[in-house]
Amino acid sequence: MARRGTRESPVARQILLLQVGVVVVLVVTAVALAALDARRDTRDSARDQATAVARSVADSPFVRREVGAAHPSLRLQPFAEEVRRDTGTDFVVVMDTDRTRYTHPDPAQIGRPFVGDLGDAPEGRVFTQVYAGTLGPSVRAVVPVVSDGDVVALVAVGITVDRLDRQLVGDLPGIALAASAALVAGLLGAWLISRRLRRQTHGLGEREITRMYEYYRAVLGAVREGLLLVDDEQRVQLVNEEATRLLALPDDVEGRPLTDLDLPPGLVSAIERRTAVADETYVLGQQVLVFSSAPAYWRQAEVGAVVTVRDRTELQAVTGELDLVRGLTESLRAQNHEAANRLHTIVSLVEMGRVEQAVEFATSELELAQGFADELVAAVDEPVLAALLLGKTAQAAERGIDLEVAGGLPAELPVDARELITVVGNLVDNAFDAVAETRATTPQRVRVDLHGDPNTLTVTVDDSGTGIAPGDRAHVLERGWSSKAQEGRGLGLAMVARVVEQHGGTLEVSDSPLGGARFVVDVGRVRTPGGVT
Repeated sequence: MARRGTRESPVARQILLLQVGVVVVLVVTAVALAALDARRDTRDSARDQATAVARSVADSPFVRREVGAAHPSLRLQPFAEEVRRDTGTDFVVVMDTDRTRYTHPDPAQIGRPFVGDLGDAPEGRVFTQVYAGTLGPSVRAVVPVVSDGDVVALVAVGITVDRLDRQLVGDLPGIALAASAALVAGLLGAWLISRRLRRQTHGLGEREITRMYEYYRAVLGAVREGLLLVDDEQRVQLVNEEATRLLALPDDVEGRPLTDLDLPPGLVSAIERRTAVADETYVLGQQVLVFSSAPAYWRQAEVGAVVTVRDRTELQAVTGELDLVRGLTESLRAQNHEAANRLHTIVSLVEMGRVEQAVEFATSELELAQGFADELVAAVDEPVLAALLLGKTAQAAERGIDLEVAGGLPAELPVDARELITVVGNLVDNAFDAVAETRATTPQRVRVDLHGDPNTLTVTVDDSGTGIAPGDRAHVLERGWSSKAQEGRGLGLAMVARVVEQHGGTLEVSDSPLGGARFVVDVGRVRTPGGVT
């Protein structure tokens, strides 16, 4: 049983040992095969050499003439020994057809029978074999000596196996050198692969990698936030189900670069710059999402980034309604303050005995306020929108902004009250913020034109602010435009764009006759494809 706490061998080391074993086995096997091949080639070459020498001797007119002499050995023995020395063979034996030797390297063997098979050489054909004769095992060839169509003698030429083995031993250093070079190259390649693998696996063992992967998967599935793990090349390596749902990611997202996932450009840029981003709000499709990202490190080396995603759609909707209530409350507070001032004026006039002037002042202010409210309510049948515009009017008066409301809307519209408040409220707030940036000497004006019926809706908001540069207009309504861009006005406009896109309408940005920007929302009209523009 392994001692508790003992660390397992790293995967890189195990792979290195396995590769070394494989390389050694392959090199040894290759050397053995090369040696066998060299041995076979050596014997084949020796057989060819013996056959060629035997043919040359058998075809010699001298040999044909001398084998029929009274004492053939007297002249054939010196000739055979000379041929043997010149050709590098071990024996050249000329014999009678009854195996009686006429020549032999050992003169004592002359006259004795030839040792070995003759095969079909006496019938006029060439015969080769490996046989152990008087000089030991040899590769030999037996060739007939033919005269006038008859076999009159035989010539046997052989090369001993010992000579061939010595020749093979002489070839082994070259084979060993080639094998050593292959072994060194294989070991070097295994070491380089192991080094790269160790760097990629951080020196972890296979069970450690398995546990880490299982823990990562468990954590990714357990957390309620969306999580993306990105490597140093901005490619997604791990992603949990919540992130897949929130970002509508494809099934094959792992391994794909961030630029292919239609994520907010600001977030992608932050990850590429390797900077930390905390709680950035973006609008993606029908959702308001909060992103955070931070570089990930392993042993002081950056390995990628961790991205978290949280859904703030419902919270943003509740926050918008809360902002609306807060705005109405502030408007009521401002109206209450104004009413208190008027009441004090009326009381003072009564105390001064000027009752008629007090009554005239009270009725004139009441008629003016009631007339404006009646006019607005008559023009806008939607009570929630009418309340919003009344509150915005009081808010504008408090901030010194001239708010003008023109046109009118019926009770039935192609959008519901909540969406209508989102569109009109955010556009008016955006206009208020825009005119607030102008100088005090410049008239601060905002105009709202409302037109619609049960099938169409047109909302036009003009302001006398600084306007929006033509090059920035595409970014103002860009999908996923950050709330921190354009001084915090991006999220509200993105929410307006989301409502318009949901209903298949258009949102256009242009220059206003008042000097600032004009936002035009059209819902329900037949237009060319393009949606939000």
